[in-house]
Amino acid sequence: MELTKKRWIILIASCFINLCIGSIYAWSVFSAPMAEYLSGLTGLKLTPGDLAIAFTITNSVGPITMISGGWINDRFGPKRVILVGGLLFGGGMILSGFATSVSFLVLAYGIVLGLGTGMVYGCTISNSIKFFPDKRGLVGGVTTAAYGLSSVIIPPIANGLISTSGVKSAFIIIGIAFLLIICSASFFIEKCPSDFIPAGWTPKTLNTSRSSKSDKDWKGMLVSPLFYVMILLLISGAFAGLMCTSQASPIAQKMVGLSAAAATTVVSVLALFNTGGRIIAGYISDKIGRINTLAFASLLSVAGLVLLYISGENSVATFYIGISVIGLSFGSLMGVFPGFTADQFGAKNNSVNYGIMFIGFALAGYFGPSIMKNVYSADSSYQRAFVIAAIFGITGFILTFVYKWTVKYQERTASKPQEASI
Repeated sequence: MELTKKRWIILIASCFINLCIGSIYAWSVFSAPMAEYLSGLTGLKLTPGDLAIAFTITNSVGPITMISGGWINDRFGPKRVILVGGLLFGGGMILSGFATSVSFLVLAYGIVLGLGTGMVYGCTISNSIKFFPDKRGLVGGVTTAAYGLSSVIIPPIANGLISTSGVKSAFIIIGIAFLLIICSASFFIEKCPSDFIPAGWTPKTLNTSRSSKSDKDWKGMLVSPLFYVMILLLISGAFAGLMCTSQASPIAQKMVGLSAAAATTVVSVLALFNTGGRIIAGYISDKIGRINTLAFASLLSVAGLVLLYISGENSVATFYIGISVIGLSFGSLMGVFPGFTADQFGAKNNSVNYGIMFIGFALAGYFGPSIMKNVYSADSSYQRAFVIAAIFGITGFILTFVYKWTVKYQERTASKPQEASI
């Protein structure tokens, strides 16, 4: 089969894989019943906030295998990396069903599952982007959207399994299913040839000032000032999304007074807008530019946080609008950043480069949920956490202008030697 057509099969397989690993965003559905179950075993009065450390570590360790798996992917292809990542991911989910303490859960869900997530996520996205240089923003949005869509599909399934079979069985059943799906789909994944150009597409000719961006390795990326602007922008943009995603269900119950079942719907709504944001922003960014899209996403985040701040008991409509806007903003950021990184530093080494860039996501994934937990413990309210997240959103918006200024400065600097020689 012609590779230009076969790439669509590879993209579909990648989306199925990401649909599985995106189930980590359904964590808030598992957290309350798991806290209750472990409380009964240990005799401790555990809350979902006490278990949030597992979700935090899941996001924190991902870049480790994104970078190492990306290095292997760039040299030997993604098939083996995804296969091993699928075993880790499914195995971590299954082991979570056997957890008897918070530390066991951190090991299973936080470390084992988190390492598997990083291996799979990095390879599927980077490899897909390489196959679609003509639709880089859209494909980055679609592959990350599949990751986000899992949080629409999995919460009601997990909630049903928890209601009928208990939280232990839910972890085990979902883990077995996802292990089989990821490992099977990995056999449809192929490495993109370095010289691949889709049939009927002519690459744009790079001018001298922009050609220096092409195909930097991780060392070249780290010496670029733009890397540091971009990773700070990623941290600022992901902070609110990860903060709210980690405890969406408890927030809905404690702040607005929704039932556990209604709070599950909140998780799905957040995930639905997260998913839509990835596709829409990925497509739009191909038209208006990545950085302009990210600037708009930063403003959306602040608007959503303001709505959450003014929400309270029975402010259901305001709360739903706010959480939806947060999902849309977060999805926009995650849909744009894979292509944004490849645009800036080239597609050739994007598996490793995006893995390093993803450290920004891990930092946001650690500090966002941790700050929300600590604020609620101190205040018995989430409002101060929303203010902190809004400051991060404003910072992200400012950083989009810093990025533009840095690009112009580098282009002026690159053109000076040529001007002197004329």
